[in-house]
Amino acid sequence: MTQRFPLRRLAGGVLLAFAAGAFAQSAPTAAPAPDTGAQAQPARPAGLADFDAYVEKVRRTFDVPGIAVAVVKDGKVVLEQGFGLRELGKPEKVDARTLFAIASNTKAFTAAALQMLAEDGKLKMDDRVIDHLPWFQMADPYVTREMRIRDLLAHRSGLSLGAGDLLYWPPTSYSTREVVERLRHVPIRNGFRSGYAYDNILFAVATLVIEQASGQSYADFVRERIFKPVGMDESLVDMTYLKPGMDYAMGHAKADFKDLKPVPPMAWTNDPGAGGIYASAHDLAKWMNVQLAGGALPGADADGKPRRLFSEDSQRQMWSMLTPIAVGKPPIPELAPVMPHFYGYGESWFLSDYRGQRLVWHTGGWPGMVSRLTLVPEQHLGVVVLTNAESGAAFNAVTYRVLDAYLDPGSRTDWAAVYDKAVKKAEANADDSWRKHLAARDARSKPSLPLARYVGTYRDPWYGDVVVSQEGGRLRLRFGKTAQLVGTMEPWQHDTFTVRWDDRTLNADAFFSFALDADGHIREARMEPISPLTDFSFDFQDLRLAPVEAKGEGH
Repeated sequence: MTQRFPLRRLAGGVLLAFAAGAFAQSAPTAAPAPDTGAQAQPARPAGLADFDAYVEKVRRTFDVPGIAVAVVKDGKVVLEQGFGLRELGKPEKVDARTLFAIASNTKAFTAAALQMLAEDGKLKMDDRVIDHLPWFQMADPYVTREMRIRDLLAHRSGLSLGAGDLLYWPPTSYSTREVVERLRHVPIRNGFRSGYAYDNILFAVATLVIEQASGQSYADFVRERIFKPVGMDESLVDMTYLKPGMDYAMGHAKADFKDLKPVPPMAWTNDPGAGGIYASAHDLAKWMNVQLAGGALPGADADGKPRRLFSEDSQRQMWSMLTPIAVGKPPIPELAPVMPHFYGYGESWFLSDYRGQRLVWHTGGWPGMVSRLTLVPEQHLGVVVLTNAESGAAFNAVTYRVLDAYLDPGSRTDWAAVYDKAVKKAEANADDSWRKHLAARDARSKPSLPLARYVGTYRDPWYGDVVVSQEGGRLRLRFGKTAQLVGTMEPWQHDTFTVRWDDRTLNADAFFSFALDADGHIREARMEPISPLTDFSFDFQDLRLAPVEAKGEGH
């Protein structure tokens, strides 16, 4: 991504948190139960009078083919609208019902599913994971024993940023069970519950807990227990349910961070609870209204009683801070107004503040698509922005324009210009990083061994095998379980090679370094991303690749 707001996942951006203790004592005032959508849309505030033109400016500034936006206020839909194209080069336009991959915005559905099962008496949020999955194992026995269901949702396990993501992203042939079984080999770099580091892999564990407790597949549970009662009739659990002729957006990524190209839909079937859902702005407006109503659903049941998706107590738990996050400095001075005073993570929700108001929100990042959903509980306000390009700057620029229209009507900040400046600074920093690599390189050096000596299978304890082969006088690298991770290795310096992936939209080229023992045999290999703009889910740096000796031979 040109602007890697963490997700693909997007792991963050600028956030804050409502103090957990204070929040536990004071529940938010629930918005009115959402209506059925039959009434006319309320008038837009004056700050959104030029909103259509502004979104078009955002699309042009950040090279985004299509955007869908929904805004809800006081239980009603103020705006749900599409802008631009579903796919470059094709005439179909984005509308409010166009499906987008919402990626990590799926996590809130996973949290809701677990809380609903707790209300059903099928589990408790403070149950040990091993009470439900006895075979579950982390790299540290203490963490294995003490990991609670609530911990799966809070990014405080001790795993490093994005640890284990290569087990399922880009798509691998591992099953969800196999992904979770391999978790026991993923290194724990930090203290358990000692700090925040965004992960996706523990949501695979949460997926299996939901399936074990409910007796249903994750997909069936979400469809029947969440989509159906909320009225999210268009939403899909993952792209395998997309059919020809459906109204859905095609993702777009910049090959080599330059040329925008379509990215085919991707299924995340072995970790659906982390980021699999496809949804429209229209459906997500319903989801936001249910959230803002404290779990209340439209209408009444057969006995005339109010309908609920989950209880207010469950929502208090989901919106209570579990993991504080340090507030950093803005990358440019113009972003100071969006920097929070407090920042943290609850159960699959970021918690922060803006212009004196508490925010509850999340982002999502996917190959070719990113999104942001933001709730302002005390204002009964929600906004979701879906895009079909990898620009977190775009969804932030639109989100803050909407928030300003309600929270600071006199504001005239051009967030598109502000985030454009931030993007350009990030790109300049990446260029500086590359120049430093070039300056440190000994271009006259050559590999220590003939290329044929590097050929072989290399095995990492948690990922598995990667294979180096020689084809046409060059080395080629293939990840054994990941069809997209195939690339050409070129000598860089000494025993380090660069890997250029055949799929140029990955934007994840890497250094691949061999270490030799005293006798000139390969002892191990390590990898690391070349560009600081590479998405964190390419956790190459955590691989420890040892050569697999052929039977009867040394390597």
